[in-house]
Amino acid sequence: MAMNFEQARTNMVENQVRPWEVLDMRVLDVLSSVQREDFVDPAHRNLAFADLELPLGHGEVMMKPVVEGRVLQALELQPEHRVLEIGTGAGFLTACMARLSAHVTSVDIHPDFTSRAAERLARAGITNVTLETAEAVLAWQPGGVFDAVVITGATAELPSRFIHWVKPGGRIFAILGQSPAQSAVLVTHEGEGLQRSESLFETDLPYLAHAAPSRQFVL
Repeated sequence: MAMNFEQARTNMVENQVRPWEVLDMRVLDVLSSVQREDFVDPAHRNLAFADLELPLGHGEVMMKPVVEGRVLQALELQPEHRVLEIGTGAGFLTACMARLSAHVTSVDIHPDFTSRAAERLARAGITNVTLETAEAVLAWQPGGVFDAVVITGATAELPSRFIHWVKPGGRIFAILGQSPAQSAVLVTHEGEGLQRSESLFETDLPYLAHAAPSRQFVL
């Protein structure tokens, strides 16, 4: 029997995302309208709405729907906002942010992720996204500043260069700390190098390239 994707999508929003304190109607609407099943690998299509992290390759995973909902709600994206995403992955979160904002620049270190995301976004009719393939932690530099920066892989600590990529008053969503007890954090740039951090929830994700904790040697 074919899976009823529309019913599964409704169940995901109503039974997973909303109960996890995601109450922003714009976020719930976008999760209800962007077809998540089209952004997962065909082998995992029937798991697109499960409360699971889905493998993407290269040791990376697609966030659970509940985490994606919390990310979108925390950022409070507005139609005029410009967003930077570090870690394109499957492209689903990219698509959702594009629906909520003016433009998304998304960078990923894996060329196959970038190319697949481009195909999926084009099929979804989403055109306000610029995709780049680059290493963002140490090397890549954006050509401007953003209202919001989203880091979709974990980092042991927030790279100091990232704060310069967000406007004063803008926000960075990051997953910080040591696996398996990492913390999702919202960092607000308050201007003049000042920042304020708010811990949102606990989670555990693979680290971005070059962002894992240094190995500790004990004698």
